[in-house]
Order: sequence, then structure tokens, then C-alpha cells
Amino acid sequence: MRKLTATEEEIMQILWKIGKGFPKEVLALFKQPMPYNTFLSTIRKLETDGFLAFNKFGRSHQYYPLVNKRTYSQSLFKNLFSNFFGGSKEQLLSFFMEEEKVDPKEIEDILKKFKNK
Repeated sequence: MRKLTATEEEIMQILWKIGKGFPKEVLALFKQPMPYNTFLSTIRKLETDGFLAFNKFGRSHQYYPLVNKRTYSQSLFKNLFSNFFGGSKEQLLSFFMEEEKVDPKEIEDILKKFKNK
């Protein structure tokens, strides 16, 4: 599964949240305004690429996601994990601890919670 552009991802985030929507409804929820035709082109590309589908109501289209958020997130993570960390859990954890300045005690607490589940 390909990585979405920032605009595509924002469209998907909105549709994952609201479930389905007409273009003007989705565009109204955008953080940054953008030209309507550019927005429609992006939606059509998402539909062509299999991320979205639509129900037709006269001349209007109500779009909804075909790919759920979890599936997309898993695909991104698998790509990141294999391409940037070589599939090494140790490298991933080390990077996370350094970047987020995680205290080893926090990791121990997380592990205890994980073991109790």
C-alpha cells in the first residue's frame, strides 16, 4: 500500500472520523483551505487508487473509506520498521527511547501492563 500525501491523508483522516461525506462537507473540515477543483482531483485519485468509494445522489457523490485506519497504519508501520530499522525491534526501541526521551522505568511499567493483559 502506498504512502498517502499530506492532503490525501487529511482527507482520509476526516473520512475515518465522520464515516462518509460529500466533498463540500469534507473540505469544510480541512485545516488549510484549498481550491475546490484541486480537492476534487485528490478525492478522485483516492477513489481510483482504491482508498475511497462513493454513493451517487444525482450529480453528487458521497465518499466513504474502503481502507480502514488500522490497515493503513499497519502498512505504514511495517514499511517504517523494515526500511528504517531493518526489522530490528532493538533499533526501534532504542530510537523511540532516545527521540522521546523515555525513562527506562517507563518501559518497565509498560512491560508490566503488557504482561498483565
